[in-house]
Amino acid sequence: MTEPSDGIRVLVADDQQVMREGLVALLSLVDEVNVVGAAGDGEQAVRAVGELSPDVVLMDLRMPVLDGVAATKRITEQYPSTAVIVLTTYSDDESIAGALQAGARGYLTKDAGRTEIAAAIRAAAAGQSSFDATVLQRLVAALSDPAVGPAREQPAAPKPDGLTSREAEVLGLIGQGLSNGEIAGRLFISETTVKTHINNVFAKIGARNRADAVRYAYRHGLAQP
Repeated sequence: MTEPSDGIRVLVADDQQVMREGLVALLSLVDEVNVVGAAGDGEQAVRAVGELSPDVVLMDLRMPVLDGVAATKRITEQYPSTAVIVLTTYSDDESIAGALQAGARGYLTKDAGRTEIAAAIRAAAAGQSSFDATVLQRLVAALSDPAVGPAREQPAAPKPDGLTSREAEVLGLIGQGLSNGEIAGRLFISETTVKTHINNVFAKIGARNRADAVRYAYRHGLAQP
């Protein structure tokens, strides 16, 4: 199923043949996206990533042989240049937390339409994270619940982990789900400057991706639901 190498190379992993073929057909209609392969279980997905070098994997969670969380962990560890977006029917806290801890860069439910899936693929390929509204609400609620995670702290002076005021501001906007372009517009700075701030922030707080940054922002009171 390999396509030309131009555009965003996508691998679809889903154990249901109808869903898998439907996603392949759906993505064939999206500009700048080339579906390079499909897998019916997590083990096949990991193997296919090694063989096909996709930019993005659309990963189901409940699959035989190797589930989506375990497959995501192996892919993000062995092939860090490949981003994983979870696309599943499940939006419970345990599933979301497991996927994010495994390194998923995005999390969508199967209610998502072509436009939303395409936007998530483009964001993941650009190093950004995407969550649909339901998932983001559950993530924010979990991070705000002392029974689930640390209570949000009020911002202190100096900022945590040596963040500058501008870096803390950028991190807060990441926590609100803004893209680099939206942050640049909000702060009246260039996207290049935003990327520089984000690189500095990630280095200071030890974040691997935007999902880590979102969690940090809410836990330290730098973003509000």
